[in-house]
Amino acid sequence: MSSVTLVGAGPGDPELLTLKAVRAIERADVVLIDDLVNPEILQYAPPTARVVQVGKRGGCASTPQEFIERLMIAQARAGHRVVRLKGGDPYMFGRGGEERASLRAAGVEVDVIPGISSGLAAPTSIGIPVTHRGWSQGVTFVTGHGKDAASEPNWRALAQSGLTLVIYMGVARVDAIQAGLLAGGAKADMPVAVVQSATRDNQKQLITTLGQFPQTLRDSGLGSPSIIIVGDVVRCADQWQSLTEPLRATA
Repeated sequence: MSSVTLVGAGPGDPELLTLKAVRAIERADVVLIDDLVNPEILQYAPPTARVVQVGKRGGCASTPQEFIERLMIAQARAGHRVVRLKGGDPYMFGRGGEERASLRAAGVEVDVIPGISSGLAAPTSIGIPVTHRGWSQGVTFVTGHGKDAASEPNWRALAQSGLTLVIYMGVARVDAIQAGLLAGGAKADMPVAVVQSATRDNQKQLITTLGQFPQTLRDSGLGSPSIIIVGDVVRCADQWQSLTEPLRATA
């Protein structure tokens, strides 16, 4: 029976791949790789494997989702072992659910191998726990923008939850994020961290406060792909100095 494996490639560091992910890549005949996946991970693919770049990154030209799904279906039906390499985890803002549904509707079996999401790796990489008994009893993972205006995150409600916020794809929306959180009652001195290219050699990070967040981020030069962490847990960051002295971006 034809099948496809959706593989979570993790946040970037190849050593954070699971053993199951490596074994799937080693057996692949065809690898469809996302733009955010570290190309070093392809070292585990057989030299005979066909590698297809299917870049998908917010704000940039992307391979149409429908084309990716048709290609996976066609290659699986041709008898190839297909691996779809996705940054982070396939089911964490990775469209893995959409792809699984499309493949199964076409009669293609799907195996999903979880990966470490950047939403966990980014805070961890600078010493931030997303939960902490003293500061946060939970965490919310949210995208910085919705599919359309009707699905925009409710920043006011998120601020009122009192939970740590881990925001994906939010760099272009920092002004709206700040305004919504402040309107929901978040304090201007709430700690905020931004981590770009988490776990890679070119990782950079910034620690600031919600009140200074947009301007400090623009001054830092950090951009996508980045994870934004909002909450008192940011006090645990290795580079935390004080709420009144936000740090410059550091490598």
